[in-house]
Amino acid sequence: MTSPEPSPDAKTDAPGSPSAPARIAADLVITHCTALVHDEHEQIGFVEDATVVVREGRIQALTTGPVDLPAAERIDARGQVAMPGLVNCHTHTPMVTLRGIAEDLPVEQWFNDVVWPIESNLQDRDVELGARLACAELIRGGVTCFADHYFSMDTVAAVTAESGLRANLGQAFFSSQGAEGRERSLDFALRHRDTAGGRITTSLAPHAPYTVDDADLAATARSAQEHGLPVHLHAAENRDQSDTSLARHGRTPIEVLAGAGLLDTDLLIAHGTGIMERDLPVLARARGRVAVASAPRGYLRFAWPTTTPVQALRELGIPVGLATDGAASNNSLDVWESMALTALTQKFTGADPRRLTSRQALHHATLQSARAVGLGERIGSLAPGRAADIILVDLTGPHTQPVHDLAATLVHSVRAGDVRTTIVDGRILMRDRELLTLDVPSVVQEMNERMPALIDRSHGRRIQDYDT
Repeated sequence: MTSPEPSPDAKTDAPGSPSAPARIAADLVITHCTALVHDEHEQIGFVEDATVVVREGRIQALTTGPVDLPAAERIDARGQVAMPGLVNCHTHTPMVTLRGIAEDLPVEQWFNDVVWPIESNLQDRDVELGARLACAELIRGGVTCFADHYFSMDTVAAVTAESGLRANLGQAFFSSQGAEGRERSLDFALRHRDTAGGRITTSLAPHAPYTVDDADLAATARSAQEHGLPVHLHAAENRDQSDTSLARHGRTPIEVLAGAGLLDTDLLIAHGTGIMERDLPVLARARGRVAVASAPRGYLRFAWPTTTPVQALRELGIPVGLATDGAASNNSLDVWESMALTALTQKFTGADPRRLTSRQALHHATLQSARAVGLGERIGSLAPGRAADIILVDLTGPHTQPVHDLAATLVHSVRAGDVRTTIVDGRILMRDRELLTLDVPSVVQEMNERMPALIDRSHGRRIQDYDT
């Protein structure tokens, strides 16, 4: 496979690396791969015949050629690309239990008639099984970190810790739950912050401006500032929401967030396809670290006329991370598909095939996604000192050959099933497609046994009304 010249900092040796006198055994050495790297201007490049040295959960060195260094584990990655693990910047992992349950419906029917009535049946065990299955799917798809926004998050945190994945987790709440819902969200965030050896970080998680009132949004902003916590919520999900908010309140959802003080916090906005021209100067004035997570498959599925305005946000310096949303609306947790669809929808809506090149899409998949979940200094790049969240992608399949442009191959030809190995904090979670931390057959068996009670809607209840 061809590649550009290695970036100036690609052959970087940290103290104690193979070129240094000390030859302390590494925990893991990956050899003979092609490594995706970022140069000092964050441009994407590739290093041929690369070796990655991992020690104590971090990348110690990325160099080229053979390395004579003892290691507890070695991986010969010939024919494979080593790249930063993907990040799913907005999902609801337990919703894999509802994959395919509500098809071909407008979003209001999808919520009110199917999803929210079923969610009123959820037990902790359903959440646990869904999270287990989702984590297995994420690992097999090369996702090493995810941002989750759901209920029973103590359960999700326990599954995440066991799976070996990295995550930012938030306990969702609605104003209909009263102050107790907001307090549970804060309590969860404080108890689980920096747990699982630092792999779990947390956010406050109000559901959305149309389900959380101004007083609760403002209280959330104050709590975020007081405790140094980020906030993760849905906002301006589609244009109808923005139009309805303007008609009812004279403000867009983004203006509602600004009025509540949330743009002065570190804020992750899910979707944002309803962001309007008048919102851009509001976002430009934000004093917090604002990011947006985009999950284009769901927008196409619901026939929304707009998508996340990636170019406008990029011009404001706002990172846009890749996401899938929950599998109930996306049918999968495949971030590779999200990357390709993000690129394609930007070309289509902008009527310009030059928009969002393959290298730009890879930037969204790596550094921008890492920044979106507040981990921009820890993950997202194969560089010394970064966490060893690494995936190995097999390019030997017929659908990925020949390789004329490696970036285009990764974005538009690679599939989730091409990921051979997934590593988080230097620990191998999947080797040669074999999951090492989760047992899928037992999860699926019990999930199917519980399904009749879970999907029963005869009670006529729902956890909330979708009325934007």
